[in-house]
Amino acid sequence: MTQTLPLVDAAQACCSSVTGGVLEAEEAERLARMFKALGDPTRVRLLSLIAAQPEREACICDLVDPVGLSQPTVSHHMKQLVEAGLVVREQRGRWAFYRVVEETLTTLSGALRP
Repeated sequence: MTQTLPLVDAAQACCSSVTGGVLEAEEAERLARMFKALGDPTRVRLLSLIAAQPEREACICDLVDPVGLSQPTVSHHMKQLVEAGLVVREQRGRWAFYRVVEETLTTLSGALRP
């Protein structure tokens, strides 16, 4: 007799969600850093601007005007997003390019799923 086993979502197998049980302190700190980075509306907007690009990456030069802030201020916000693991930075000549880290977004959305 053949028995069909249920499929296990790999994201759920490695880490419990916030609502799925008690998190270890280290995992709670890691998630809190990511959510804290998204606690600022400018950072949420910057992330959405990058994600809206066809290749899900953007040059810092293309992010300044849409948010109406100075380049140093936008760079500060982008540093926070990089440190949280939401985007990665790549230097190309004199310009910095940022790309969305899809795995991090999946982790965050999974963390809140019941």
